[in-house]
Amino acid sequence: MIKPMKTIGIIGGVGPEATLDLYRWIIKLTPAKKDQDHVPTLIYSLPQIPDRTRALLYGGKDPLPYLVKAAKVLEKGGADFCIIPCNTAHAFIDQLQKKVRIPIINMIEETAKYVISLGQEEKRVGLLATTGTIKTKIYHDTFSRYGLEIIVPPMSVQERNVMEAIYGSRGIKAGFTRGIPEVLLRLAVEHLTKKGIRTIIMGCTEIPLVFQEGDVRCLLVNPTQILAQSAVTFALGDSQQVYNRLSYRKEQP
Repeated sequence: MIKPMKTIGIIGGVGPEATLDLYRWIIKLTPAKKDQDHVPTLIYSLPQIPDRTRALLYGGKDPLPYLVKAAKVLEKGGADFCIIPCNTAHAFIDQLQKKVRIPIINMIEETAKYVISLGQEEKRVGLLATTGTIKTKIYHDTFSRYGLEIIVPPMSVQERNVMEAIYGSRGIKAGFTRGIPEVLLRLAVEHLTKKGIRTIIMGCTEIPLVFQEGDVRCLLVNPTQILAQSAVTFALGDSQQVYNRLSYRKEQP
């Protein structure tokens, strides 16, 4: 008898490559021995969702109506809950949740729980993310509730390294994951590690597309991977050891 499973709904396209990465992690983290053991998943990729950072910082087009549209498509399609492979989009998650009946798993909250589960004495955690994510303080506020302090690069490093790696003409969103983005992000990591930071959140879902195992000498925490594990756990109704299969440094999809 096949155990009943909940259906995952993914609001995708934010960006498309990050959506693919999330689904790869869902497959990898599902304890499946055959096709039928995998979790039913609906993906609605809507790349036309306006840029979240531009909306938050520069008065760009509001992405909320598009996020609502995507969530309602998934809800009507039979999804039991939603996940979003975009950190900055979580600045809108409370408003979005009010527009749909199915729950939305909060990636930022799940990441904070994971960091706490590591049991580290050091309570300072580095963050590499878009300027939109940083300025809304969604990581700062969430992590502070768990007694953790978020440390970010100075604005010069943020714009020259992190944002250029993500949004530059040869950045990740333009389809480049090697070369310039890799160099720029490695320098940003080094800036944080020189401050004594030993755990760094890859708080933009494009950033994990760049780093490979052993690239840097610190713990890189991947919210995409954590979100995938939380989604699989929720879909399977298994509350035991939510993070027992997580190890960014040891496993890659």
